[in-house]
Amino acid sequence: MAEIRIFESGQPSFLLVQMSDEDDLRGFDEKAEYLRAHAARGFTLAAIPVNDWFADLSPWQAPPVFGSVPFGGGAAKTLEKLTDTVIPELKLRHGYEKTVIGGYSLSALFALWGGYNYEGFYGVAAASPSVWFEGWDEYIASARMKCDNVYLSIGDREERVKNKVMARVGERIRLTYDVLLSQGVSVKLEYNEGNHFKDAAVRTAKAFADIMCRADD
Repeated sequence: MAEIRIFESGQPSFLLVQMSDEDDLRGFDEKAEYLRAHAARGFTLAAIPVNDWFADLSPWQAPPVFGSVPFGGGAAKTLEKLTDTVIPELKLRHGYEKTVIGGYSLSALFALWGGYNYEGFYGVAAASPSVWFEGWDEYIASARMKCDNVYLSIGDREERVKNKVMARVGERIRLTYDVLLSQGVSVKLEYNEGNHFKDAAVRTAKAFADIMCRADD
C-alpha cells in the first residue's frame, strides 16, 4: 500500500479516515483547508490509498456498471485491515477520542457499509455515495447501522443520467435516509448543486465537518 497522507489541525480529537484514489488525493489539500476553516475541533485527516478501487471497496461482487471492470467484493478484507491495523496505529500516535469514516462515491458506499459492520465509528460521512450499487436496497432492509451519526449528500443533478443503474441513486439515497431515520440514527441528507463530479473535495469535507459538529450538540 502507498503511503497514507496526513493533515493535522489543532489538538486532534477526531480521526477522519477516507479510502482514497488518485482523484481524492488530488483534492486532499482543498479538503484539508476547508476542514481547517470550518471544523469546530482539532482533527487528523488521513487519506488511505486504495490499490484496486472496484475490488477493494465493493461490499459484494457485482457486474460492471460502466466499462468492463466488475466489482470484486473485497470490502470485508479492506475494512478488517483498516480497523485492525491502520486505525489502531494512527490512534496510538495521538489518542483520538472519536473516529469518523467518510468518502466520496464508491468510497462513501464503503464508509456506509463499514458503519453497518464495525462498532467503533463515531460517525459516517458519506458524500454522494454509490447507493445505486446492486443489492444495496435489500441489504439495508435487513442490516442495522452500528454508529449513531450519519451524513448523506447527493448532487441535485446526479439522478438525471442516462445510465439506468446509476439513475437509481436518488431513490436509493432517500431510502437509505428513511431506513436510518427509522432505526433512530441521527442522519442528515443534504442536496448540493451540480452533478456527481462537481466539488467532490468540498462535499466530502462538508460531510466530515457536519459529523464533527454533532459532538458539540
